[in-house]
Amino acid sequence: MKISEVMTRDTKLVNPNDTLQHAAKLMKACDCGILPVEEGDRLVGMITDRDIAVRCIAEGKGPDAKVRDAMTQELKYCFEDQDISHVCANMSEIQVRRLPVVDRNKRLVGIVSLSDLARRSAGTAKALHGIVRPSQQHNQSSAAA
Repeated sequence: MKISEVMTRDTKLVNPNDTLQHAAKLMKACDCGILPVEEGDRLVGMITDRDIAVRCIAEGKGPDAKVRDAMTQELKYCFEDQDISHVCANMSEIQVRRLPVVDRNKRLVGIVSLSDLARRSAGTAKALHGIVRPSQQHNQSSAAA
């Protein structure tokens, strides 16, 4: 089965110059925790609800701060014609719960999440196991006390 068969196609987008409040309202309206960030016709990053909380709110930045202040610029993505098993393994390895989905011209066509995969694929349990394993990058116990 291909990712295109399980991904969410109706993807809302934000711009790096949009405010965090705009992004948060859009997340609320579409009941999602992640938004692709586009500039012109290019995907330039992703922003999550956690990015807003940790990179901005925790640092004292308010709702008028820009999406660019919180977004992740390093893009991880998958292709719409890839097999679900390959994408699950990749998500596990890089420990992400959601990935933007692009066509072979690298144009955004949707997002795939663990919940999308769980509804349609038995391989999700393996991906989830890899995603939730502790890592130094995200491990709270490695933070200075």
